[in-house]
Amino acid sequence: MLKYLNDLAGLVYPKLCLACGRSLYRHEVMVCNLCWLALPRTHFHRDPENPVSRVFWGRARLEEAAACYYYLRGNRVQRLIHNLKYRGEEELGAFLGEKYGKEIAESGAFAGIDLIIPVPLHPAKLKKRGYNQSEAIARGLGRAMGRETVPDLLYRCRATETQTRKTRYNRWENVNNLFDVKDVESFRGKHLLLVDDVVTTGATAEACVHALEKSGDVRVSLLALAFSSR
Repeated sequence: MLKYLNDLAGLVYPKLCLACGRSLYRHEVMVCNLCWLALPRTHFHRDPENPVSRVFWGRARLEEAAACYYYLRGNRVQRLIHNLKYRGEEELGAFLGEKYGKEIAESGAFAGIDLIIPVPLHPAKLKKRGYNQSEAIARGLGRAMGRETVPDLLYRCRATETQTRKTRYNRWENVNNLFDVKDVESFRGKHLLLVDDVVTTGATAEACVHALEKSGDVRVSLLALAFSSR
């Protein structure tokens, strides 16, 4: 009986794929199978010198760095990120993070992680949005990798302008000295996994790494949901 009621509800209020917008079948969750197969995966975690790692060469010391998908204007990944950040689809972050975390765990990459740290939002933006999309991704990764997510260890000292249309230098200038940490002793000697939604120039993640290094005895790796090479 419940199955028929669910089917009826699906006719009236159909669940839509968050990548293409078409109706989902009963067995599909958030992303339809067609889009799931078509998402442009990077497989960067298999290559220690992948493009995400190279973004930070000479700028920030990272043990490992990778991203799951290629982010291109108008592609399915851009639509997923847009829904995650601006359409209230918080659980999409956890869903995609868990999928990626399982792939990472099965590959043996990023071994030895102690804590997972999401890139934080400023409190004003967090209040407006209602959640931190990077924290949602981190929760999914943590479930799959069996690691604790600590959302309040790293924090923003001030608000910033959007990074979207800034040059590489202006992005760095916009986030320089932007982050600080709480309770340095709690992560001294740890291997931290920093989690972001999209890496473009790497300015935000770089600023986070420098803040985390204040303990003087910490290793940092980075995972992002997507990578934009523009």
